[in-house]
Amino acid sequence: MHSGPGEQPWDSLLDTEAAVAFTQELVRLRTVNSEGAEAVERPAADLVAALFTRFGWEHTVTEVAPGRPNVVATVEGGGGQGPTLMFEGHTDVVTEGDPADWSVDPYGAEIRDGRMWGRGTADMKSGVAAMIYGVRALQQAGPFPGRIVLGVMADEEGMMLGAKAFAASPAAGEVDGVVVCEPEGYEVCTSARGGIRLRLDLTGVMAHGAMPQEGRSPIEAGARIVEALGTVREWAAVRFGRHPHAGSVTVTPTVLLGGDPDQLNVIPAHGMVGVDVRTIPGTDHAELIERIRTTAEQAAEPFGVAVRQTVVDDRPAVETPEDHPVVQGLVAAHTRVHGSAPAFGAVPGTTDGTILTRDAGLPTVVYGPGGKWIAHQKDEFVEVREIGEYARVYAGAAHHFLTGSTTPAPEGGAAA
Repeated sequence: MHSGPGEQPWDSLLDTEAAVAFTQELVRLRTVNSEGAEAVERPAADLVAALFTRFGWEHTVTEVAPGRPNVVATVEGGGGQGPTLMFEGHTDVVTEGDPADWSVDPYGAEIRDGRMWGRGTADMKSGVAAMIYGVRALQQAGPFPGRIVLGVMADEEGMMLGAKAFAASPAAGEVDGVVVCEPEGYEVCTSARGGIRLRLDLTGVMAHGAMPQEGRSPIEAGARIVEALGTVREWAAVRFGRHPHAGSVTVTPTVLLGGDPDQLNVIPAHGMVGVDVRTIPGTDHAELIERIRTTAEQAAEPFGVAVRQTVVDDRPAVETPEDHPVVQGLVAAHTRVHGSAPAFGAVPGTTDGTILTRDAGLPTVVYGPGGKWIAHQKDEFVEVREIGEYARVYAGAAHHFLTGSTTPAPEGGAAA
């Protein structure tokens, strides 16, 4: 069934047009992860479940919160015993913001100039479509050992409830490797930066703005804390070093609150500093969190302001060895499709893969259609050709992983 150098049976069976059309269907659903929303992913989950049914794939639809379902399918290879590979994605998206800031309809899924435009095109409804249709083509190409799990999770843009629920389920214990199909610009991301979100609540003494000697200002203390956090960033860069792909630890103040715009003559009693911390593999989170706490307290002490630190979220940096079979499968398949080996990289933030590694110990790698830096921006887009390209790579990577292939992939196609 080989129709050319480097081609595989599943290449000719891949329905790229259907994958593109399915991406459009998903993008046209406004599945914004917003506080108080009661049915974020439900319309997209129904669409995915209907496609799984049409393909004859056994699947479950499990709510992890009201209106927030995970859809998980298992595709048996029919070729005997073998490992289990999982492809993972999500269908919730961040808000589009003010539609007037967009040059296109955020939910139109318009195709123009070789690109599909709209919220979720890159992050990551195209990845969901590519993984589904890639697996479908591989299945139609004939038996393969083992099985493939397709997980379309809820709440990735929030607290990752979907990934947490799957990681806690018996099904996670049967998975041997995971490809997370988030947009990474053709990079095979074997590591992902960790994330710590901190809240520093400041308590001072309220006073008249004309009598500052009677108060203890959380605003002045907060400003000094923001400045002092720069020294923590410099310390962390030395203490934890630099990762070849994930870079260095960053410590970024993101919120500074205090006072009332309608009471400009009042020194407030309370304030807050919010901090976003991104870590690299090998970072000691407990040590870093303690360093931030003591630095903030020392900065606020001259102002007589108390500091109470709360860890809002703590996600570790994760890393899968480059010689792991799930990574090597992607490298081999990418090389075959594009004619050259991919670059390795790191995920700038966190994905569901972080949770699957942290909570279930699963080896994860992130690789999916869309630019690495396009997520959450206005005028989001994905190159239409990438949907088919990634579907081919997913099919090839699955075949390589499930068959235990050690033969270098033949080169073919055009480089990315």
